[in-house]
Amino acid sequence: MKFIDANTFTDYIGKELGSSDWFEINQARINAFADATLDHQFIHVDEVAAKETPFGSTIAHGFLTLSLLPHLQASVGDFLCANNLKMAVNYGFDKLRFMAPVKVDKKIRARAKLLEASERKPGQWLLKFEITVDIQGEEKPALIAEWLLMNFV
Repeated sequence: MKFIDANTFTDYIGKELGSSDWFEINQARINAFADATLDHQFIHVDEVAAKETPFGSTIAHGFLTLSLLPHLQASVGDFLCANNLKMAVNYGFDKLRFMAPVKVDKKIRARAKLLEASERKPGQWLLKFEITVDIQGEEKPALIAEWLLMNFV
């Protein structure tokens, strides 16, 4: 993570900020997410039945992939935060598209680009990032999102 003076956020608009480390999505994680969300659709948790689908295996919930963004962004080398950061909060998404399923035992990573930066109130910077979650060895990403984070300095 890269800490910078908040007044220089705008200097990074349009710039690629790097990629996270690869992170494996295994069946135990998918099952735990199914338990936490009460979403036990067979395509996620029934390995035998899922083999008979066009995917050929179980797949991660789209929301599981999405929920891993805070973890993934932490290892993006130049992911931006303000110096003297008091806190950062998830502000939501302007756009979110699930592009391809993440099959069990695949690895994912996040790539980030800063799209917008604006000071909403003194000391409150709203940042919009384009986040692409890649699936190792596949052309199509798992998801592309415009993620909003508020930095309080």
